[in-house]
Amino acid sequence: MILFISDLHLSPRSPGATCLFRQFLAGRARQATELFILGDLFEAWVGDDDIDEPYHAELVAALRAASEAGLQISLLHGNRDFLLGAGFAAATGVRLIGDPYILSTPEWQFVLSHGDALCLDDTAYMAFRAQVRNPEWQAALLAKPLAERRAIAAHMREVSEASQRGKDNPYTDLDPTATDDFLRQHGYATFIHGHTHQPAKHDHIVDGIHVERWVLADWHEACGECLVWDGEALSREAVLPENRS
Repeated sequence: MILFISDLHLSPRSPGATCLFRQFLAGRARQATELFILGDLFEAWVGDDDIDEPYHAELVAALRAASEAGLQISLLHGNRDFLLGAGFAAATGVRLIGDPYILSTPEWQFVLSHGDALCLDDTAYMAFRAQVRNPEWQAALLAKPLAERRAIAAHMREVSEASQRGKDNPYTDLDPTATDDFLRQHGYATFIHGHTHQPAKHDHIVDGIHVERWVLADWHEACGECLVWDGEALSREAVLPENRS
């Protein structure tokens, strides 16, 4: 069994979602063989030298415990936690994977992505994405003192939240033409992604071939969701606090 999650946006400001994720790692997730986290596990990550901060340390320990219990955890970067690096991977036992990532099982083939690279209509975000994914820009940022990086991340979060206020849906959907091209380039594999906070199953017809695109749900303080591959089909499963059913 394989589980897929994304867009948890964990931070000290989300204690409910944080508790939910820790319960998930200690319980439901361990019934699977693999867990794929498709970006934005954290609301912000300013560098692996921040790993010992108490909030981060608790989550690192929870990930390490799940890894040591036999769960293979793979993570690709989102638009919030693109600075997760080798230090985080070593501390948690998590495998960092590229975006996109081809997942082949004995029964089926999937292509996994955070999804933001296909949101072409959001030109301001695409310019931002090109900047922050630039290795030189990242190296320059990581060279700054930790306190300064934390302040920069807080400012970026404030700017992002301000830009979203008043919008019915602040998240841009994937560009249809670019998405069909993406599906074609990756062999018409079933596409799983997050980022848009618009959970759904979309049916694409590309070159006469039916291709499914599954959008993962974002997590909230009282509920989350995982996508489950049981070897035959994909299905959605709610993730709720242990005292709820």
